Amino acid sequence: MRQNIAIKPSRSEFLPVRGLRYHIRHWGDPSAPKLFMMHGWMDMSASFQFMVDALQQEWHVIAPDWRGFGQTERGHGDSYWFPDYLADLDAILDHYAGDAAINLLGHSMGGNVVTLYAGLRPQRIRRLVNLEGLGLPPTKAEQAPGRLVQWLDELKNRPLMRGYDSIDDVAARLQKNNARLSDERAAFLAQHWSQQDESGLWQILGDPAHKQVSPVLYRVDEMMACWRRITAPVLWIEATNSDIWRFFGPATLKREEIDRRIACVPNIQVEMIDDAGHMLHHDQPEQLARLIETFLQAAP
Repeated sequence: MRQNIAIKPSRSEFLPVRGLRYHIRHWGDPSAPKLFMMHGWMDMSASFQFMVDALQQEWHVIAPDWRGFGQTERGHGDSYWFPDYLADLDAILDHYAGDAAINLLGHSMGGNVVTLYAGLRPQRIRRLVNLEGLGLPPTKAEQAPGRLVQWLDELKNRPLMRGYDSIDDVAARLQKNNARLSDERAAFLAQHWSQQDESGLWQILGDPAHKQVSPVLYRVDEMMACWRRITAPVLWIEATNSDIWRFFGPATLKREEIDRRIACVPNIQVEMIDDAGHMLHHDQPEQLARLIETFLQAAP
């Protein structure tokens, strides 16, 4: 069966944010209730199109491209790190929402950022939705020397992004990552995920510097200390067929670590989406939209 694509039109705006030209995508009536959506690593704001199409209530959805992704300007440093994402988000919310408490959603890396932010600025969040934004595997101090050496070495041999001969090849690459992605949805995403350069190749709209190792170890205890400060209700959604947690080791340890992190959030509702992988907003957007709207519309 052929799928309808991009039912609801979006519009673009460019906003100066902390010295960068940020691309902000909007759907819906600006007078409608606001819902901010923050995408994941090597993704972009248009990734939420199918889920936005499935929303039944009228929302003003505001979805930025993070720095160095999509149409947002690339950062000026050697690496990307979480404090910049948090500060960018803070500035964007100030611009569009002022002091109002907002509905905030994030997927994967974006889910990690928004959940940290909800602990840092608890008064700013009305309700929070985390789509597979668990964070990264635990690290130990003993890893620091090796990590810093790796970072220094990568600065001398920076990662590159391969080009594709056609936009159809870009769509095929997306389907290689996610076999559930239909031809129609892959073709739509490829238009936003890539851009043709002067040589005729299609380049992914992501700064290759995102692929460099971070010089800063991921400190889970610090993350959890932030999560414990969250006061808003949180909807945590995972996909039954996700492979994002493979980095955490054996399945039993993986689940134990996930549950340990979830348990530190004071007011959390956990849901699972069947027949979906990590890109659950591509695989089951209708089911996801129903869960999200039910959660957002619940009484305080």
